[in-house]
Amino acid sequence: MDPARPEFVPDASATREEMESLQHEVAAAAIWDDAFAFDPEAVSTRSERTLDDTGRRTREPPLVAGIDQAFLDDRAVSVVVVRRGDAVVERAHAVTDLEIPYIPGLLAFREGGPILAAVADLSCEPDLVVFDGSGRIHYRQAGLATHLGATLDVPSVGVAKGLLCGTPEDDLAERPAGWRTPIRADSEVENADPGTVLGHALQSRQYDSRPIINPVFVSPGHRVGVGTATDLVERLCNGYKLPEPTRLADAYADEVKADSAAAPEGTDESGS
Repeated sequence: MDPARPEFVPDASATREEMESLQHEVAAAAIWDDAFAFDPEAVSTRSERTLDDTGRRTREPPLVAGIDQAFLDDRAVSVVVVRRGDAVVERAHAVTDLEIPYIPGLLAFREGGPILAAVADLSCEPDLVVFDGSGRIHYRQAGLATHLGATLDVPSVGVAKGLLCGTPEDDLAERPAGWRTPIRADSEVENADPGTVLGHALQSRQYDSRPIINPVFVSPGHRVGVGTATDLVERLCNGYKLPEPTRLADAYADEVKADSAAAPEGTDESGS
């Protein structure tokens, strides 16, 4: 799976001014409406086909990829796990050097290249990609899921564990499972009218008693609308806090990290 927009590939050697300028270009090119061919009602963590209103079977669940990373010294362990329903169709990974430190708002320039290296090894083309990181909820509306989604021109969603910017419409404390509230643009978000809905805080899971689980922050990356992005993530969580594709990717990243730490120096560290 190769970049459809090579000019958007993050360059870790760029200046901060160049990085932010590219993010503005990415945000201008990103599509935050539903522009995909699959049936969103068919997105599932189960493999059975869904039924339409007349009782007829619809298409099988689409291919959904989860992307996550682990870190080993100054290297990134980037993985992608592709599922159709509850079946893993393909896995790929790459272990690459990290060129710059973490800078808030510029995550794609640190981790984007390593992720693209892993995605390049895929033989299938996912219908939807779920990233462990922000999409439109970003200072320049170009978080990791938006930047790489637009680079690959693939429908994408970002699921972040923390809120980078924007203001929740409601208080987030101790909400029940299934609850959501809009995240609206504030003065930190460039090129967005104040109050624009960028995504949602989603309480994907909650205990009946303590400890309290915090919500996740869902936003569209590319070719997915704000409401649809949250609906899709909720369908993929399957009783867990995180959507199943990225939860499995997290486990796979730990597996590859352990193998890489034990591998002799110079071993090829990419593949399926």
